[in-house]
Amino acid sequence: MRIKLVIFSIFLMFLSSCAGVGSKGFFGTGVSVAFDPRTVGTQIDDSIMEKNFTARMLLKDKKYLFAINTQVLDGRIFLTGKVENPEEKLQLTKLAWETLGVRSVRNDIKIKEEFNFKQSAKDLLITSQLRTAIILNKKIKATNYQIDTYKKKIFIYGIAITDDEKDEVLKEAKEIPNVKDVIASIILVEDLRIQKN
Repeated sequence: MRIKLVIFSIFLMFLSSCAGVGSKGFFGTGVSVAFDPRTVGTQIDDSIMEKNFTARMLLKDKKYLFAINTQVLDGRIFLTGKVENPEEKLQLTKLAWETLGVRSVRNDIKIKEEFNFKQSAKDLLITSQLRTAIILNKKIKATNYQIDTYKKKIFIYGIAITDDEKDEVLKEAKEIPNVKDVIASIILVEDLRIQKN
């Protein structure tokens, strides 16, 4: 019994040294990692999921090592950084969704390019119009979707409860004026490898 207690204590010290302690915590939220509300099991699962995703991302292209930051919290993958084009961003989103055990993906990756105020304003307007449309549509659970617009192309990714909901999202996107194309990466709940019970 005493040996088990010693091993468990060493294991906990190892975990806390891996996690680190910071006054800002994850994403500058002001919550210290030392007071992480996740169970030890959840922290281990998140760490494994993060390493799995990072390894698969680096197999795709080693440039992502310094370009993309990944964080996993309670099965939710958060991505930040910069890529060359929207297709890369969409690829990384799909890769994240294919990670075993993922519950959601938040992709805040930015596209590298010279800033064009006029184009950015048009893209922001398109994104805002679509976001408003899916919030007002009672057939759509709007919080399950992330929308990006790049040069009048709408990129949508998220989870649909049913095929009808997925169709509704696409219909709303196609009704937005001045949209050149709609590129969707929408996964059905039934297609997720592990569903939340």
